[in-house]
Amino acid sequence: MKKNTTRFHVQVKGIVQGVGFRPFIYNLAQKYSLSGYVLNDTRGVDIEVEGEREKIRLFLQDIHTKSPPLAVIEKVSLKELSPVGYSEFKIKSSRKEEDKFLPISPDISICDDCLKELFDPQNRRYRYPFINCTNCGPRFTIIEDIPYDRKRTTMSDFEMCPECQKEYDDPSNRRFHAQPNACWRCGPQVRILDKNGKLINCKDPISFTADLIKKGGIVAVKGIGGYHLACDATKGGVVALLRERKNRLEKPFALMMLDLNQVKKFCEVAPEEEHLLTSCRRPIVLLKRKGDYLPENIAPKNKYLGVMLPYTPLHYLLLSEVKIPLIMTSGNISEEPIAYRDKDALKKLRKIADAFLVHNRKIQIRVDDSVVRVVNKKTMILRRSRGYAPQPLILNFKAKKCVLATGAHLKNTFCFLRKNYGIVSHHIGDLENLAALSSLEEGIEHYKRIFYCEPQLVACDLHPNYLSTKLAREYARENSLPLVLVQHHHAHIVSLMAERGLNLSKKIIGVAFDGSGLGSDGTVWGGEFLIANCTDYKRVAHLRYVPLPGGEMAIKEPWRMAVSYIYDVLGDDCTHITCQILKNYVKSEKVDLVKNLVKRRINSPLTSSAGRLFDAVAAIAGIRGKISYEGQAAIELEMLSKERKESSYPFKINEQKDGFVVDTRPLINTILEERKKGVDVEVIATRFHWSLSYIILNVCELLRKYWGLNEVALSGGVFQNSLLVKQTVDLLTSSGFEVFLHKLLPPNDGGISLGQAVVGYHQLLVGSF
Repeated sequence: MKKNTTRFHVQVKGIVQGVGFRPFIYNLAQKYSLSGYVLNDTRGVDIEVEGEREKIRLFLQDIHTKSPPLAVIEKVSLKELSPVGYSEFKIKSSRKEEDKFLPISPDISICDDCLKELFDPQNRRYRYPFINCTNCGPRFTIIEDIPYDRKRTTMSDFEMCPECQKEYDDPSNRRFHAQPNACWRCGPQVRILDKNGKLINCKDPISFTADLIKKGGIVAVKGIGGYHLACDATKGGVVALLRERKNRLEKPFALMMLDLNQVKKFCEVAPEEEHLLTSCRRPIVLLKRKGDYLPENIAPKNKYLGVMLPYTPLHYLLLSEVKIPLIMTSGNISEEPIAYRDKDALKKLRKIADAFLVHNRKIQIRVDDSVVRVVNKKTMILRRSRGYAPQPLILNFKAKKCVLATGAHLKNTFCFLRKNYGIVSHHIGDLENLAALSSLEEGIEHYKRIFYCEPQLVACDLHPNYLSTKLAREYARENSLPLVLVQHHHAHIVSLMAERGLNLSKKIIGVAFDGSGLGSDGTVWGGEFLIANCTDYKRVAHLRYVPLPGGEMAIKEPWRMAVSYIYDVLGDDCTHITCQILKNYVKSEKVDLVKNLVKRRINSPLTSSAGRLFDAVAAIAGIRGKISYEGQAAIELEMLSKERKESSYPFKINEQKDGFVVDTRPLINTILEERKKGVDVEVIATRFHWSLSYIILNVCELLRKYWGLNEVALSGGVFQNSLLVKQTVDLLTSSGFEVFLHKLLPPNDGGISLGQAVVGYHQLLVGSF
């Protein structure tokens, strides 16, 4: 044994399984003539390496600087040991240990090497729809348990042929220990079925699908995390037919385009957007339309199109055949989760799809496409799912107990707090039905298993009627666990603080603007200014209360909010002008009825919601009186606004004993006067956006004066509005504030579960405000 020989035990934590990390370590060991072993365990990757000290130093250096592109190294632990005389370096079988945690890689797009092979006639995987390697392909959606080995994935049904097994066993091969490795001979296969589930005999199911789409057909296509509904995006009549069958009247459809050249033909693409489109995460990216080359009914009254590039081999094969942009929308009935089990898809989608392009690789868990946009040259996540989840967020504290948070009612996600990780789930969706609730329950159980999370505390929203709250109560009761109810807007702000790594015990100005959340006073909040930290909050300002006539109906019919706001300004004298302004939406008799609801406070809870203020202004401005999807009125108001400086509408900030109240009556009154004068709706929309930005600025300046705080956190669904975010951030930073926005989670309710988990943990176990 050489004089300078030594041995090190190395433990690597992070996303290091399913990303080619063991082959990488094996080849590094060969490079530096080191012996020992590498294996996966439930903590990460375990390594013992023996050899010359200098070569081990270089080996360890390369782990940090040359690791596989999909690996996320969180921590490398070292321990020097006495040499034992290893004769070679081996990859050992995985070791499973109880109660250990391991981050898991999201599903990722096909890599350039596999894409090249896919279209190479000389390659044995030419046109094979499931080509993959250690650097790409499915991960999260095929994992049944960890450690990540083939036998614990949905690929266990497919035994590798000798050629694939040889690649799998060859450390010099790109497919060395690639768990989904397969080929035409031994792997999953595609088939085309008619709407009744009967096999259609054809030479090439993908070519058959392409022909059907080009003829105007709608096809349900099974992907990585569920089914898409695909059709020709260049034909307005086909798009209209899909809307009719899917019962999706106006909500925008997502598009899939073959490559960047095709995207740039139809959309404006900034460098930051190009980076997102081509990244291995492959989200849907909101891009500005270019001209009117594509039908308006893809995204009615919207300047943006949601576009993604292909991310599976099957997608590339299909798009290269059709050579046109495709609608690629979630395969579901409106308001239900995406279908991912074959029998369920055939049952639910047969009245929508003309055929089904299916395959025989099971999807373990449904996962929707992620949605992002670029604001001020930075990524804003709107829906965090495929490509992002379940990658954990690394937090700046270590929880001593495992926490489960069940999230919000709309755009639901759940979250596990485990040690220094916030494990925010993939997008579950709106909990409007039993199918969505079942998806939430299934997701929680799956995460418990693969992340070794056994909750010791449950946190949820304050609203007693949310299905997520009911589930949390039931779970806590059945398992005899403490339950913490977390106010909705407090959770928004703490979610942002946690993901940005801010000092959680330090107070911050939190601006939480959204549609609704139950307040501690029993009213419907949504235009809130909080002084908050991780344990508590104080509501220090809010938008003026107005009645929400008809409760939930006022959300679906923004004209009701117009009646409420106009009555707040004019009182009983509002009838004539209200009927005139709303005559295109509703008859005068109904206006009178709703006015009386407001006046007598019948079924009209009070709300301070910024989202409902958007709705009211959209209705008063003549933009939208009824909606067919959440946030539609506010989105159309944003679309009509111009990126130019306009004066703010007047408003007042009144000091009361429990804080400041923003009086919106002068704002509404001026908009009414402008409507009578025939002022252009684009001017009204633009001035309204500036007004909200100035409201936020002026209130924050008052709070800085009273509280001595200079950090502002902006969270809530209203801050998905790119124009409002740009203007507000500019005003606040010009006034000397340090402004924080979400980076890793959506500002909407999809990010709220992390805040619930962090607040729940600190309230119960740490301390008070």
